[in-house]
Amino acid sequence: MSQRPAIGCLFEIVETLVLTVVIFWVIQTFVAQPYKVQQGSMEQTLEEGEYVLVDKLTPRWADFARGDIVVFQPPEAWAPGGAIPFIKRVIGVGGDTVELLDGVVQVNGRALDEPYLYRVEGIPQPTEPTPGGATRWVIPDGQLFVMGDHRGNSSDSRTFGPIDISHVAGRAFLRYWPFEAFGILEAPTYPGFAGATP
Repeated sequence: MSQRPAIGCLFEIVETLVLTVVIFWVIQTFVAQPYKVQQGSMEQTLEEGEYVLVDKLTPRWADFARGDIVVFQPPEAWAPGGAIPFIKRVIGVGGDTVELLDGVVQVNGRALDEPYLYRVEGIPQPTEPTPGGATRWVIPDGQLFVMGDHRGNSSDSRTFGPIDISHVAGRAFLRYWPFEAFGILEAPTYPGFAGATP
């Protein structure tokens, strides 16, 4: 019996494996990427150890918006040598003025309704500035102001300032593990704000 059929079969297996790896690489690089939550800064929205899918495709034509949950590399000056990616919520976009007044986030002079904030006995945690730090930021175009939902346990733009959009991997849109927590991560609406859903 000829070895040719066996060689042909081996070639098909190798071809299938290579194609699978290429497809996986393309999807993870340009479409969606899994991400493990490794900090407690998004409690109670996202818990440490949960897994989410990060949409890397739609931000190419749809700008990030206030309320999006994004995964990004922290600024090099703040985390030299590279660090695990952070996951936070977008609070301000280019052109916004973000201000912290009496524990409340104000955007463009209006208090931001934040139902996702970490709560203790049903009371939302106040948003305080970094001790001795700024309380007001004007967000340049091409940058985002981000904060964790657990404000008392989050290193975010209050500490390192707005982040460049070029450092953002994408927006988290689906929690897929643990299975009992499976679901779409809905972006909140902010009635009365420009670009908000009524």
